[in-house]
Amino acid sequence: MINWIYFPKSDAAPKIAKEVVDVFREVGKVIDSHEFDLVSDHVLAKLAPHLIKCGFHVETGKKSHQKIRVPVLFGLNGSMEKAFEADAYNEKEKMVLEVEAGRGVLNNQFLKDLFQACMMHNVEYFGIAVRNLYKKSRDFEKVVTFFETLYASNRLELPLNGVIVIGY
Repeated sequence: MINWIYFPKSDAAPKIAKEVVDVFREVGKVIDSHEFDLVSDHVLAKLAPHLIKCGFHVETGKKSHQKIRVPVLFGLNGSMEKAFEADAYNEKEKMVLEVEAGRGVLNNQFLKDLFQACMMHNVEYFGIAVRNLYKKSRDFEKVVTFFETLYASNRLELPLNGVIVIGY
């Protein structure tokens, strides 16, 4: 089952976020964390053809030419001085998507992903996909609780228009 929630809760999810959810629903039966113990690269591979149809560039491997680099800083003559890698990036819709598996919550990888999305040039929407269930941990619920706290506290303002958390 695919679960999702969009933040801030006072806004409706934009079309691109709903399209990403639809992609997860299309492949949900083969990535369901209650049934399968897939690593994030395998989940991303199943999502990739559908994400590409939605306008995303998707990481296809671990070699440098297969990775998606999103600019962070620009240097001399406008050259890219610093970039972060993303699992998928839709430049037109200004959305970056990260797909995590076991270490998504266990090692707080979702927080690193959030930080990097906040630093990326031309990114207004961040999507983070985590397992609904990892071993006995309810990862989706933990990430949702984090974002609910972040948005409710008003102590930290994100430079993003929205965040979607997807549980698979």
